[in-house]
Amino acid sequence: MNSQLLVLASSSIYRSELLKRLQIPFEIAVPNVDETPLAHESARDTSVRLAQEKAQAVVSHYPDALIIGSDQVALLEGQQLGKPHTHDNAVKQLRAMRGQTTCFYTALTLLNSRTGQLQTEVAENHVTLHNLSDIEIEGYLRKEQPYHCAGSAKTEGLGIALISKMTGDDPNALIGLPLILLVQMLRRENVRLF
Repeated sequence: MNSQLLVLASSSIYRSELLKRLQIPFEIAVPNVDETPLAHESARDTSVRLAQEKAQAVVSHYPDALIIGSDQVALLEGQQLGKPHTHDNAVKQLRAMRGQTTCFYTALTLLNSRTGQLQTEVAENHVTLHNLSDIEIEGYLRKEQPYHCAGSAKTEGLGIALISKMTGDDPNALIGLPLILLVQMLRRENVRLF
């Protein structure tokens, strides 16, 4: 049984809440990582690079830990959608996404800082929104204010009402942390949940 400290390299309250579901003690370390996509980098590659960079950003503080890094990038018709940060940007994102299918890439990295072992995988979810009116978009954004969520919606909250169809390997990935993949990675590091 692995007794290494588990560390979540993230400032996201959503990821922290998801990780609590596994009922293992963990610490949170906020990584200082620039999330700007690189030129000619695919959405999937951006999510992978950022998940790895987030885990590696806190290694010096945790030399004997299992460090989790995760990042999500949305892709709509070849255009990467990040966190909107403002109401106006969220309106633009949801207008572009209405009636369309957006692919969400959620990369997960588990770094064993003792051994240097790095595991990275990507969960992919496809989300189709209803053909929302401008009034529905404004109403939703005023109620939930999902300005720190890629794609401008919280599927774990009222944002579920925007969706007409969703497919993917792990619904938790859409919220920000692919728990199914994480459990598999932890098992490879000899971490058992029960």
